[in-house]
Amino acid sequence: MMINTHEVENQVPAREDVDEYTSNVPLVEAVARWGRGGAEASADGSLAGIGSLVGSATFQRDAEQANTRPPVLHTFDRWGRRVDEVEYDEAYHRVIGAAVAAGAHTSAAAAPGPGANVDRAAAFLLFAQVEPGHACPVSMTHAAVPTLELAASGLRDEWMPRLLSRSYDPALGGGGGGATKPSALVGMAMTEKQGGSDVRANTTRAERRVGSRSSGSFDSWGAEYGLTGHKWFCSAPMSDAFLVLAQAQHGLSCFFVPRVLPDGSRNVFHIQRLKDKLGNRSNASSEIELDGTSGWLIGEEGRGVATIVQMVTRTRLDCVIGTAAGMRQSVAEAAWHVRHRRAFGELLVDQPAMAAVVADLALESEAATLTSMRLARSYDSDADDAEQAFRRLATAVSKYWVCKRGAGHAAEALECLGGNGYTEAFPLARRYREQPLLAIWEGSGNVIALDVLRVLSRAPEAFEAFFGEVGSAAGESHVFDAALEGVRSLVREMTSTDAAGGASLARELTERLALVLQGSLMLRYSPGSVADAFVRTRLGDEGGRQYGVLPRGTDVAGILARA
Repeated sequence: MMINTHEVENQVPAREDVDEYTSNVPLVEAVARWGRGGAEASADGSLAGIGSLVGSATFQRDAEQANTRPPVLHTFDRWGRRVDEVEYDEAYHRVIGAAVAAGAHTSAAAAPGPGANVDRAAAFLLFAQVEPGHACPVSMTHAAVPTLELAASGLRDEWMPRLLSRSYDPALGGGGGGATKPSALVGMAMTEKQGGSDVRANTTRAERRVGSRSSGSFDSWGAEYGLTGHKWFCSAPMSDAFLVLAQAQHGLSCFFVPRVLPDGSRNVFHIQRLKDKLGNRSNASSEIELDGTSGWLIGEEGRGVATIVQMVTRTRLDCVIGTAAGMRQSVAEAAWHVRHRRAFGELLVDQPAMAAVVADLALESEAATLTSMRLARSYDSDADDAEQAFRRLATAVSKYWVCKRGAGHAAEALECLGGNGYTEAFPLARRYREQPLLAIWEGSGNVIALDVLRVLSRAPEAFEAFFGEVGSAAGESHVFDAALEGVRSLVREMTSTDAAGGASLARELTERLALVLQGSLMLRYSPGSVADAFVRTRLGDEGGRQYGVLPRGTDVAGILARA
């Protein structure tokens, strides 16, 4: 008798054509609380419209293709002319074009006001949840705005409207006379092979030019320099311009380097190779060589770090948002799987051990979402001195903690899918390779923790503002109160500790600050049972060293319902 051995049974249906916004309850609640307070005029621009777009089968296929057909470097054309261009798959262009059209890059700068950065952050999260690679140039363009504000008036007036534009054109196009490209993406090139995060060790040179291309109608762009050197990491090298650090006569300085010069010719921008990365495959990251490359000074000579710091800070914020996006994808995929897959005679979601794991993952995701949206609110144009001081510290501690939690979170979610999760046919394998990047980009763990120490020594008002915010939850939980007093005591101890001793405690301090921030947000804004489970497991001693160990009596079903 013939037996059909290839009947497909007990397999989970594709999770597609889902509204990723309305199905993300913590995100919806956060936007309602801190956002601008209304959808955009165009239905396609609303967050619900974005949620439906990124949850569609078509967008998911584009996300997969953008990663399985990675960028290709073309150093020369077929006639031997140097072109230094990177070719992306059309799927990538459709993804990033949609993100730019929705304002996921600079909508908060184009229409500032209370809640503007929250709405922008939510849009950015939704796109990054499904395809994270394109989020790099989107984030850098968002973050470049405050630095470009410091440029000479002609440069600023020429380029700012292009950054704020919602059109997308992948071709390189110049500024100034005869240019037709109305939009632009902006990247950054800071790190070098001998220094990495220690950008003050940079050796790229910048020499002032006199009587060069900047003369005449482009005097308003400011002082032009010739830059010569090598940059070890330059992401999204097909961006239209870059903010670059180089050593000028008076020290490390910040320069605006367009790919196409005002006269329409190509700037010297030699792409040496594309990095072969663990993840982030859809986004090209490169090494570049500058050889007399034209750049225009932004800010003052010798003040390069101070000039570019606002860009760095905002990309750190986007690292937190991007990690929260990845956590949401991980939870959504895991929760979908356990609600459809049967094992040992019943659905996985009805088995207590599995339900506890997914619920624990959902707690982590909700805390990250709350943290990212609260941080985004602190970047709005109505932020007072206390709010700005709060974000100075809160961004650093959240970047450290949330981003470090991303990789382990993805690994546990992947395990919920079993062997399927480990295959490239499902999105969590890609997510697992993506999450470590966000802990590295714009400052790995030690860099961020030491930055927190600098805040402690140089800006004590940031700690006052931070504890003013976090302390709003005092009295809601004895576990939280004990953790809050513990970290306050640690801060007092460290103010009287020498530099070496303080550095040894930097990671402990940063972690504990991040956890009391998350605990405070959960206690104030999440349902009581959700907040209680988070605080008892993260700030108390009732959680396990792995996901899925929850306190007795935890409302697992209620937590899963929110997921």
